[in-house]
Amino acid sequence: MEPKKERLGRNVVVLTWVSFLQDAASEMLYPVLPLFITSVLGAPPAVLGLIEGVAEGTASVWKAISGRMADRMRKRPLIFLGYSLSALAKPLIGLAAGWPLVLVARFVDRTGKGIRTSPRDALIASDTPAHLRGRAFGLHRSGDSAGAVVGPLLGLAIYEMVNHELRPLFFAAFVPALLSVAFIARVTEPEQKPRQSHPAVLGSLPLNFKKVVAFIALFGLINFSDAFLLLRASKLGLTFVQVILVYVLYNVVYAALSYPAGRVSDRLGRRTVFTLGLGIFSVCYFGLGFVTTSAWVWVLLPLYGAYTALTDGVSKAWVSDMLPQARLGTGLGAFHACFGVAVLVASLWAGVLWQESGRLPLMISGVLAAILSACLLLFGRRLDAV
Repeated sequence: MEPKKERLGRNVVVLTWVSFLQDAASEMLYPVLPLFITSVLGAPPAVLGLIEGVAEGTASVWKAISGRMADRMRKRPLIFLGYSLSALAKPLIGLAAGWPLVLVARFVDRTGKGIRTSPRDALIASDTPAHLRGRAFGLHRSGDSAGAVVGPLLGLAIYEMVNHELRPLFFAAFVPALLSVAFIARVTEPEQKPRQSHPAVLGSLPLNFKKVVAFIALFGLINFSDAFLLLRASKLGLTFVQVILVYVLYNVVYAALSYPAGRVSDRLGRRTVFTLGLGIFSVCYFGLGFVTTSAWVWVLLPLYGAYTALTDGVSKAWVSDMLPQARLGTGLGAFHACFGVAVLVASLWAGVLWQESGRLPLMISGVLAAILSACLLLFGRRLDAV
């Protein structure tokens, strides 16, 4: 008699739908934002780097704070607050007459993301047996990225309906964002007893966890905001509509591969899958910096979706496996914070070096990622060792 197939918990499914709706709203705007900032508002690429860097840095700080809070209190109120703030930030960008208000709106949006991410991921991890976590995070990332397919297509349809105006998109995005907040009511969470105060965020966490987080943060220093990739696609000659479509194609690949990547990581190990993803990242970044024709964007950006699928959910499952149940929120918060601060630094230096074409920072990151991938392949066992 075949063993009964194990199913993922209700919260994993509900939070997948929440992320689908919120990401449909966010990704309706994400490919528009670089063009809105640099073209409509007339800001230079360095300002884009500043805005995205500050946004990610803000999220990182709140991920650390909310992670520790999630180990002491119920997670659902934090998740609700975080998604609500992100929903409110979207129409705020549409009101901007200059880039400073966009900076404020992105600050609010990423504050919301920071508040919700660690408690949400901790709830997914705590509700899922360790041998199914790759699958659980893979399903969640698949739903999230499916929203990133629907969102840009919906935004493109609205863009055509409103005579190619960008501002109405920021107000339209509020609708699916608000629906995502409503879905949180279906999240169930048992009461938990207050726990005693924990030691410093990283001080008492397992050694192998700290080594893996340090390595992923090192990678984050060369992994600048994806907004720059869309700006590069535009510089290579893609029209606004083409940028949207190639971004949708990227997310189709991301959505299609996230769940299989998680399942494979449950069987072959997180580090193996992550190493492959890092190698693909290297090819995509160096390739986007090296090529001079727009046709290559249609190959490299979808391939970049494979990198994201192989690393995003897998990295969360990887670090979750190393954490005790009572420290999932704190550990995941520390992981998100370290990586986010690294991305902040990456976005700032990339914005400074971007200049007109953006080739130099892309090629630098591509080469360094290849080195990191080789190191992980050759010496990765030392990371997992306690």
